[in-house]
Amino acid sequence: MAALLLVANAADEFCYRDVVRGCKPTTNKQTSNSLSNCNAKYGAIDRAVDHLQKYVTTHISRSFEYLLMSTHFANYEKNREGFEKLFRDMSDSTWEDAINLIKYISKRGGSMNFNMRKKDVVNTEEGNGNYELYELESLAKAVDMQKQLAQDAFQIHEEVTRRHENTHDPEISSYIEEKFAHKHADKIRQLSGHVADLSKLLSGNDHSLAMYMFDDYLQKS
Repeated sequence: MAALLLVANAADEFCYRDVVRGCKPTTNKQTSNSLSNCNAKYGAIDRAVDHLQKYVTTHISRSFEYLLMSTHFANYEKNREGFEKLFRDMSDSTWEDAINLIKYISKRGGSMNFNMRKKDVVNTEEGNGNYELYELESLAKAVDMQKQLAQDAFQIHEEVTRRHENTHDPEISSYIEEKFAHKHADKIRQLSGHVADLSKLLSGNDHSLAMYMFDDYLQKS
């Protein structure tokens, strides 16, 4: 037991040792006094930071995509204020999530590298590069985009919950669960519900009235 305590104490005193060494007088002017271990890094942040950075850039990309979808419905031809509001809110929310992720990376002692991007951020489904969509298509696209964000969160969570000394980090997994996993589940449920509701409304005879009523509902919700 005593041996284990000694090992634990030694592992916790890297910063302390740096300070002690830095304060000792030395005749070697080339000796560095850098306190390299006195930082906020611990756990598996060094292994997870690349995944978190890619998740940030994915959120930024999605935010602009939602914004493009919003502006499409804001033009004088479409004039769908409800759809404009829905996608603008999603753009703002996704952007805010990106900012909070950057703050979290900094909190854990890392820094943001905006060059880190997922290779599959580019849409792969046919027509996914087009943001001038009809109303039902735009909702379906939003469902797919949110599911991909949720899946990315699951992958980060899976990485940091592995019981290995280089990857296990309960604090990161807790953060991903609290700030992303539950939120994505709610948003996916909401959007998929919109798809189902609008599909039923459009199955009737008066499509124009159905679309107007649904857009008015989105505007007021």
